[in-house]
Amino acid sequence: GGAQFGVEIPTVNTAAAARALLRESERLGVTVNRIDETLGAFRHTRAELLEYAALCRDSGVALTVSIGPRAAYDTSATRLSRQGAVIGYRLRGEEQLVRALEDAKRVCDLGIRGLLVYDEGLLWVLDEARRAGELPADTVFKASAHCGHGNGASFRLLERCGADSINPVRDKEVIDLELQIKDLETIETRISKVEKQAISGRDADAKKLLDVLVRYREALQAGRSARTVELTEAEAKVAHDLFLLTSKPVMYVCNVDEASVVGGNAYVDAVREAVRDENAEILVIAAQTEAEIAELETYEERQMFLNDLGLQESGVVKLIRSAYNLLNLKTFFTVGPKEVRAWTFHAGFTAPQAAGVIHSDFERGFIRAEVIKYDDFIRLGSETACREAGRLGIEGKDYVVEDGDIMHFRFNV
Repeated sequence: GGAQFGVEIPTVNTAAAARALLRESERLGVTVNRIDETLGAFRHTRAELLEYAALCRDSGVALTVSIGPRAAYDTSATRLSRQGAVIGYRLRGEEQLVRALEDAKRVCDLGIRGLLVYDEGLLWVLDEARRAGELPADTVFKASAHCGHGNGASFRLLERCGADSINPVRDKEVIDLELQIKDLETIETRISKVEKQAISGRDADAKKLLDVLVRYREALQAGRSARTVELTEAEAKVAHDLFLLTSKPVMYVCNVDEASVVGGNAYVDAVREAVRDENAEILVIAAQTEAEIAELETYEERQMFLNDLGLQESGVVKLIRSAYNLLNLKTFFTVGPKEVRAWTFHAGFTAPQAAGVIHSDFERGFIRAEVIKYDDFIRLGSETACREAGRLGIEGKDYVVEDGDIMHFRFNV
């Protein structure tokens, strides 16, 4: 609802392919916002690049042309290894760097304003050229996913190097794919072991497990994570021991600049749109701001800082709260003369189960629990005041513990 997103088609590497794509998108009524050429501008003649530009301009579609050689043209020894074939999207030597810069100037001279960059050093050089007026000011640099920006620090680094367009959604998809492939291997292995037992009909649990495994396999083969498969309580119990990576709950933490920490930005909107069907937690924080908050000594100073930014609480607090919510966890407190302790428990725990979080003897010998509600304690100010006001409850084995409860357990072993 309301998120901004665009349709981008990569690897459109000839003008003829661009023409066919744009013609088909018009016939089907599908909007294409941008197409990417990924072989390298040096592979195309002036006439071909002009045709590219004219086709996209007439269709109202943005065009991004890649600069510099791809891995297949890398001349270093890195390229010879299996891993190097993947990471070798870098320019080698000053000559390649100069040629790439000249390539960028050539592309911009033909009226193209979108450059796809695979090399961080080249990105910095291009940004310096743009600042110096050697490239048009409206040139947009799109950092390729092969630049490896997989965390907030690398995002910030690429932005400082001049990247105007980074693709967190694509990075998420790459990670999802890797985890899905691993889960698919697990599923295929388990199917081969369970199938014979299920077909024999002698093992009812094997039949249930096979049904779940087949549904998981269908989802993974379709590019969906295991968590998107809806299971009954009985099916979830059977599937529990699979320990699939993509069945685990997910939180997406978007690290933004200070100006975007309240309302987000286009990158956050793109992530929200990409994960809207995942039932996942999305958290927006500014890591630099969090570091500054951590340096403040008093609670009052921190709150004043947050108020100036229009925030109610710090990102760290939101992260903890979101993680607890995602994992269905809550907290109760125990209070003694020397310390106050917070204990984490699963939502729905009864009083004996919560007591067992402290020690198994507490659960085994549970008699009763004395409970003060957190809000009552804050309002009245002490355990004694709560007792005098009749706000201390005596609860038995069926009491379901609530978040923030202050508890004193009576037990006998």
